[in-house]
Amino acid sequence: MGECGYRGGYMEVVNLHPEIKGQLVKLLSVRLCPPVSGQAAMDIVVNPPRPGEESFAQFVREKEAVLSNLAEKAKLTEDLLNQVPGIRCNPLQGAMYAFPRLLLPPKAVEAAQAHGMAPDMFYCMRLLEETGICVVPGSGFGQREGTYHFRITILPPVEKLKTVLQRVKDFHVQFLEEFA
Repeated sequence: MGECGYRGGYMEVVNLHPEIKGQLVKLLSVRLCPPVSGQAAMDIVVNPPRPGEESFAQFVREKEAVLSNLAEKAKLTEDLLNQVPGIRCNPLQGAMYAFPRLLLPPKAVEAAQAHGMAPDMFYCMRLLEETGICVVPGSGFGQREGTYHFRITILPPVEKLKTVLQRVKDFHVQFLEEFA
């Protein structure tokens, strides 16, 4: 599998006019179905093993391991980003992304504007060009005017995540020096 995970989804439609619901069902019916493995995964999501079932203990162990690993990576990301001058990261709450705030020097903001870019887009493009690390600028998420952010995933394995965060730190320190 070349991608991370399975693709699938479900929805619950409530209080929808019957004619509109009929059109929605028709629209969804012409789409291709996910592979059997994706359908099985979706069934487990909406109908997990219950106490007393043979796979329940394993399900609980695996679920707790995944959630514990995500919690460890969330705390690691928050802690490491908050050690970087000019980056502030709030605690991550249930997501697979951190959304740290960038405190950009005025000269960096001016350079971004000279390139016709939002300051956080300018920062993210420089990060990508200089390190190969791809993050998403916060300006695409409707951030408060005059603030700058980026979104970064916490999904890589812990050791790789540490390496990525160290490279972000090194880049950021150099970026601040360049635009001081």
